[in-house]
Amino acid sequence: MTQLLWCSIDNDDSRDLDQISSIEQLEQGKVRVFVAVSDVDSVVKKGSPIDEHARLNTTSVYSSARVFPMLPEQLCTDLTSLNQDQDRLALITEMTFSGDGLLIESIIYRAVVRNKAKLAYDAVSEWFEGVAELPESAQKVAGMDTQLRMQDELAQKLRLLRRSQGSLELETFQPHAVYDGDIIIDIRQQPHNRARQLIEELMIATNGCTARFLAAQGTASLRRVVRSPERWQRIVEVAESYGWSLPDEPDGEALQAFLAMQHQADPLRFPDLSLVIIKLMGRGEYVVERPRGQSIGHFGLAVQDYMHSTAPNRRYPDLITLRLLKSTLAGEKSPYTYDELEALATHCTTQEDAAQKVERQVRKSEAALLLHDRRGEIFAGLIIGVGERGTWVRIFTPPAEGRLKGDLPTLNVGQKVKVKLVSTSVERGFIDFTIVH
Repeated sequence: MTQLLWCSIDNDDSRDLDQISSIEQLEQGKVRVFVAVSDVDSVVKKGSPIDEHARLNTTSVYSSARVFPMLPEQLCTDLTSLNQDQDRLALITEMTFSGDGLLIESIIYRAVVRNKAKLAYDAVSEWFEGVAELPESAQKVAGMDTQLRMQDELAQKLRLLRRSQGSLELETFQPHAVYDGDIIIDIRQQPHNRARQLIEELMIATNGCTARFLAAQGTASLRRVVRSPERWQRIVEVAESYGWSLPDEPDGEALQAFLAMQHQADPLRFPDLSLVIIKLMGRGEYVVERPRGQSIGHFGLAVQDYMHSTAPNRRYPDLITLRLLKSTLAGEKSPYTYDELEALATHCTTQEDAAQKVERQVRKSEAALLLHDRRGEIFAGLIIGVGERGTWVRIFTPPAEGRLKGDLPTLNVGQKVKVKLVSTSVERGFIDFTIVH
């Protein structure tokens, strides 16, 4: 399938390309979309030393300065990466959608693919918005502009459908440090733009098709779930504090209506509201789905069937899923016993949590390092937390969070303030401010 107009869209500096996509127009407004995922298993065999290395890591860890890959770099950035102008083995999920974005059918199979254009989120999004030209690598491929427009159009339809079904549109604080060599020169908020939405929607659709395929074939698999919130009553209370009423029982559609209203009314504070809701919903986790078992589902995405399958270079659960797909397609016995999957589900959830803690700590230390020589300066900020453990503020430029020290007046979450930077600790990731009266 190397003849298709495949493209990848990822971060500017990404070298471990897991998936590429292509789309075709059909009759009656239908479209057929192809998502190809690198066949990492063709190189990284189950039980091999490299596989054990990947299992122990479980996930790649990302900081602004450096990536700590799950797999050795020679593999994930070369042999198992869907690099531009290179033939690669892949698993294809082929999906047909109606003109309204409804999934009609899907099939999964193996093929050889060739990435025609390596693209970056920001450049593609700026082109979508009409503020920049089509990226150069796309200009060199006849028809790639139409490809991207069609993929974007489908993604926006899928996004609207998910929202109508109760999928939650959350927006968290995602600072990204900018380096000049080894020196941090700025921190910027990472936008969730149209190109990111495009890839997100295609990946969600692919993950759903993968989960349903394995279930239909009677294959035990590793699902990605977010359970129905046990602390729903606390979410109801949060909504009430904003003057909004939610039902007594968990209702994703009602929660999304509240979130959409708040995003429009107060975009500045919306990331903090999002973080509160995420914490109350509970973390994502990996669980084993037995054949004909009861699906837990993913409350945040408002889908019943969901798994991670599109990033086998970066996440070990996706590599497990890849092996399950290949054995099922070949009519072979599953490479994993149920007990193995249970142990892996627990291990992957634990390791993912540990990796996220490391990433958060690095972001805090980066902010402390950037601000280290700016003690005594005054910053505009927003109160983001008030409690027994202290009062927390987020400054706007650069976007960073810290704790308020000293005697404080009565402060409320969402209140705009002026603060003075008094101390930083790069090692601990601490930033301390005092209030400016």
